[in-house]
Amino acid sequence: MILGYLLSGLVTGAIFAVMGSGLTLSYAATGVFNFAHGAVGFLAALVFYQLNLAAGLPAWLAGLLAAGVFAPALGYLLHLAMFRGLAQAGETAQIVGTIGLTIALPALGLLVVDLLGLPSVDGTTLPRGLGPHPALGFEVLGARLDTDQLITFCFSAVAALGLWAFMRHTPYGLRMRASVDRRRLATLRGIDVDGTSALAWMLGSGLAGLAGVLAVPVLGLDATAYTVLLFASATAAVFGRLRSIPWTFAAGLALGVVQNLVAGYTDFLQEITGLRTAVPVILLFAGLVLLNRSRERVAGSAAEDAPPPDHLAGVPLWRRRLPWVAGLAALLGFTFAGSEYYVGLAAQGLVLALIFCSFVVVTGIGGMVNLAQAAFASMAALTCGWAFSAGWPLFAAIVVGVLAAGAVGMLVALPALRLGGRVLTLATLALALLADQVLFQVDAFSNGTIGWALPALGFGFADTSDPRVRVVLLLALIGLVGLLVRNLERSASGRAILAVRSAPAAATTSGLSGPRAKIVLFALASAIAGLGGVLFAVSKGSITATDLPAFSGFVWLAVVVLQGVRRIGGAVLGGLVAVAVPELLATWGVSAQVGAILFGAGGMILAKHPDGVLAQLAESRHRRRQARATSATALPVSVSPRVSAAPVSPAASVAPSASAVSAAPGAPNASAAPVPEALFRLDGVVAGYADCTVLRGVDLDVRPGEVVALLGANGAGKSTTCAVAAGDRPVSAGRVLLDGVDVTAWPAHRRARAGVLLAPEGRGVFPGLTVEENLRTWLAEPDAVYERMPQLAARRTVLAGALSGGEQQLLTLAPALARPPRVLIADEPSLGLAPLVVRQVFEVFAELRERGVALLLVEEKATEALAIADRVAFMRLGHVLWAGPRAEVDGDRLTSAYLGVT
Repeated sequence: MILGYLLSGLVTGAIFAVMGSGLTLSYAATGVFNFAHGAVGFLAALVFYQLNLAAGLPAWLAGLLAAGVFAPALGYLLHLAMFRGLAQAGETAQIVGTIGLTIALPALGLLVVDLLGLPSVDGTTLPRGLGPHPALGFEVLGARLDTDQLITFCFSAVAALGLWAFMRHTPYGLRMRASVDRRRLATLRGIDVDGTSALAWMLGSGLAGLAGVLAVPVLGLDATAYTVLLFASATAAVFGRLRSIPWTFAAGLALGVVQNLVAGYTDFLQEITGLRTAVPVILLFAGLVLLNRSRERVAGSAAEDAPPPDHLAGVPLWRRRLPWVAGLAALLGFTFAGSEYYVGLAAQGLVLALIFCSFVVVTGIGGMVNLAQAAFASMAALTCGWAFSAGWPLFAAIVVGVLAAGAVGMLVALPALRLGGRVLTLATLALALLADQVLFQVDAFSNGTIGWALPALGFGFADTSDPRVRVVLLLALIGLVGLLVRNLERSASGRAILAVRSAPAAATTSGLSGPRAKIVLFALASAIAGLGGVLFAVSKGSITATDLPAFSGFVWLAVVVLQGVRRIGGAVLGGLVAVAVPELLATWGVSAQVGAILFGAGGMILAKHPDGVLAQLAESRHRRRQARATSATALPVSVSPRVSAAPVSPAASVAPSASAVSAAPGAPNASAAPVPEALFRLDGVVAGYADCTVLRGVDLDVRPGEVVALLGANGAGKSTTCAVAAGDRPVSAGRVLLDGVDVTAWPAHRRARAGVLLAPEGRGVFPGLTVEENLRTWLAEPDAVYERMPQLAARRTVLAGALSGGEQQLLTLAPALARPPRVLIADEPSLGLAPLVVRQVFEVFAELRERGVALLLVEEKATEALAIADRVAFMRLGHVLWAGPRAEVDGDRLTSAYLGVT
């Protein structure tokens, strides 16, 4: 018998493995964890079913078209429409955007089926598999299997092996891994990260489609079942650390076997309802806690989730408050003048709004994405119902329920001390599912399927059976929560929380307690969600274990983030929208699938506006005010004059003289040689970051075989100049020319392929790739580098992140020796290096100059740069103050450049 459990478990695990491998691939190549992976599998299964049944295609051909054509094409379309933008957004926007797809994609597929008049499907539809129908049975070592199971295992093994070989032994796989390791550096090395991301999404969606087609004889066409499959597969991906495809595949197989063994040999667990089926969830949480401790940052500290600028900062306070006051007045007027039915709908929306306020606290302020809020709401409501049925007064029962939710929130916060980002998100969802499947199924706590009855909340003169009373009560509670959030943000505790979120290490060294801040946030948010859950139960008159399922938290987070998770107004708007949209669609006779599709479209909006609708509206108003101010003043961009006593423009610079050679050891004798034309030129470049202008009309050029040293103090604009030259930063005015060709509009990877190479500030290596893999991002064969630098040859299989700082800098520059670029831009190459290593680095520069490379060298340390430079340019506050031959550089010019003293 045990062999039968093992073999059938391997088949189930093979589906987990394929789905998990697709998750690992898309995450490892793009950095986006795709919660819609299961929805893609469902759509592929739906297409397979329709092609086989409605179109009459053979099962093998229908499966090939569904998994091999439709699913990759869908992945590519989603990349263009959404994933490309989400890759640059914060984790919250990434999570919510893919959650939106989880809901929208199945709805879109089912809507198309209805519109085209195709055979209808539902959760009970059970299509055939890829093999013969009915499936043929046979015995393997005494265990009974069928052809569908054999096909599933074989296809899964082939797919995993091919995927591993692709990622590890092809240039495309290397580019994918480089892109996720350091996306910006990958573009500077000539890698089209957009193209590699598109390929990754196509392959990942193809694997999701394959898993969907293989699982369809078992799961049928139930979209929820495919979402559950996603989380079981996420367990395998977590044990593969979301990076290793072989480990993910092995973990998927093991998960299937363990689940079967638990189901077959743990009869004693039958007394605990749901525990045996919760094995994947338990393993998911255990894997997250034990294997995926956040290393780069902890518990919600997310630099990419930096708060957006306050575009209303210059608007008078009364104008900022006026829309909300008008909205409140309109809602109150509607409450006392509208029909009881629609006022009741408004009350339902405000109950959700109160729960949504908990997301403002934990996600908007704390930066931690918590998907267990539905579980907290349900916990409080069930506790309140249990206490009331035990004879407690209703007010006391409500307090007990809210305190219970807060206490559970503190327990859930413990993983938050160890985890961060999307790993914490998955952990909270695992706990919510565990509560749903086990804790809330205990009859003594939930009273079975009957649940607990709760009376209306009375105030003597009225009670909450009247929807108008509920609206007023909920508005008052939301107002109190709003004041609480406002005071929290402005208090010392709030500032400590923001400090812990943005810079945990710095906050710790300042004496701030990160764990305490996170526990407080979780407890407060859980209590708010619990209060909302209790009022939900009181409004409904009862509460059961299924009224607030764990997956509701999925949808709730997405709704509030779409409106604006950093503001209480976003929570209120989200709650009202969540109730009003389905009601309007039902009133107009529109399919319910349309609402889900619109919800997914909101996820696409997040790809471009990750801070939500309210922030987008504020930004639009800000830009309109700016446009009106600009048109009124019509002031041109001012470029300050150069302040040097003897300004020399780059175009008028002369070649170094013999005296310059003697003053600059290592410089070539070019006094008798004709002056070549500039190979690379910045012409009147104006650039900056958002509304902050950094470069204000920069003119600079570099000739072949010449070193131009760009010197200046911190904040002069040197690194921005490098970024603009390499295509990493767009320009708002001026031109960038390469050999006379205007390359201003070229992206960074195209400039790199044309021969413009930037060695960025810090270390220009991919820390997650080996030395050899780093070299292969620029070179087809790295043997020439190994001959020149044997120290790198000895460490070719070592991860670049494990090298010393000097070795990393040599690894950064080594590819240029074997395949010299036309232009090399080095930004602070001596930063943090020992003098011996600095000497080696500048020897590389001297050799590249001899080979005709045009070098733009950016340094704060003038001594090393001047020793090798042919020409020098001084920058200050975004201007080139002076540019000329090395021989004309003296102490006065250095003083003027660095200190602003003339």
